[in-house]
Amino acid sequence: MNAAARPRAFAAVDLGATSGRVMIGRVGDGMLELEQVARFPNGPVPRADGLHWDLEALVQHVISGLAEAVRREPAIESIGIDTWAVDYGLLRGDALLAEPFHYRDERGARGVEAVHARVPFAELYARNGLQFLPFTTLYQLAADEATAQAETLLLIPDLIAHRLTGACVAERTNASTTGLLGVHDREWDLALAERIGIPGRILPPLVDPGERIGRLLPALAARIGADLPVVAVGSHDTASAVAAAPLASPGAAYISCGTWGLVGLELTDPVLTDAARDAGFTHELGVDGRIRFLHNVTGLWLLSESVRAWEAEDGSAIDLPMLLAEAAAAAPAVPLFDANDESLSAPGDMPGRIAAVVRAAGDEPPADRAEFVRMIVESIAQAFADALTTASALTGRRLDVVHLIGGGALNRLLCQATADRAGLPVLAGPVEATALGNVLVQARAAGAFGADAPLETVRDLVRRTHRPVLHSPRH
Repeated sequence: MNAAARPRAFAAVDLGATSGRVMIGRVGDGMLELEQVARFPNGPVPRADGLHWDLEALVQHVISGLAEAVRREPAIESIGIDTWAVDYGLLRGDALLAEPFHYRDERGARGVEAVHARVPFAELYARNGLQFLPFTTLYQLAADEATAQAETLLLIPDLIAHRLTGACVAERTNASTTGLLGVHDREWDLALAERIGIPGRILPPLVDPGERIGRLLPALAARIGADLPVVAVGSHDTASAVAAAPLASPGAAYISCGTWGLVGLELTDPVLTDAARDAGFTHELGVDGRIRFLHNVTGLWLLSESVRAWEAEDGSAIDLPMLLAEAAAAAPAVPLFDANDESLSAPGDMPGRIAAVVRAAGDEPPADRAEFVRMIVESIAQAFADALTTASALTGRRLDVVHLIGGGALNRLLCQATADRAGLPVLAGPVEATALGNVLVQARAAGAFGADAPLETVRDLVRRTHRPVLHSPRH
């Protein structure tokens, strides 16, 4: 990067399953900074036919946030959008046929039966490389009665981009989570789609991170205050997060930790063995065609849902940092439970459902809340450690460090428990890995790192500007 160059500014729209943000990212020589300009709630909305996302509210929040970003930083050069994976909207013309369903809606089970009746899971894995998750897009589509009437399918970040620009495209990292992208050629598997009853015509053209999607529609440009391009980033939030993970060796693993914990390695070639399939390891695409070979572990969802239940019970807010401090002081000899137990995937009474899982395994859950939180954190950490051990065995790579990125990096108890249970040093941070990865892909596309800069050059800036917190294993 040119030392004499002024910092460059970019807008990152980062939508998570519980909240959304608009950030300004500034990139310069030895400089990588984020400024949050808008934050808004997000979550499942119950309707008569199931759980949905309130897309219209999200779009309005995004537009307002972008207007505020431009007001604060008129030099913004482009906009990038990342969100959670798998969920989608179906369009006829430019109109949505229905609100997008939430991935935790129960209809996915019907789709699993319909798909597996036509294509055995072993064949699916050989074609798309994805672990079995009942909410994967292809299962949702198989249960969606509107699919036959649709003209276009757009995943959530692409749907937001469509509202901003009018363009209909599918960004490839997120497309790789649908189950409809070939694991080898990384193109739509039209034969598979037709075989399970999904019209191939609804799958839009694919674009890669760094490509321009389009410019703001004139009316929106006027409202936002600038005529800006929308640039494809790693629109699956984990793809953006891993792009900003300062991985420096083949033995560097990552855990992108928030609602989910995505535990894995970065590869160049798939590992499509029976063992990988049986272990539930998936192949999702990252920036620059890297493969995110990972296992989905239920993450801080277990803690956040438990706190929500306790707050409803108490009728008042809980001081989570204080509760975590009390949990850290509690005795570590707590029973463990399977963090991925299917009964823990839906909202509602998480403490009661965790207690039931613990009792079903022959243990008694702690009555004290701090000890209960310690049990949750230790169980998540054990699931992380197990996934790391399996990733090492499946790839033949000897792990030397774990980069724990995302919001979970702030949970010191979880970071230390993961280091202890995995027997590996854990480098915690950056916390804002997703937004940083979003901004960095835009910056590279704008030439901020010079021509054809590799991902390693981008990560080096993260390493120099966001020093991680080291958690060494204690035994």
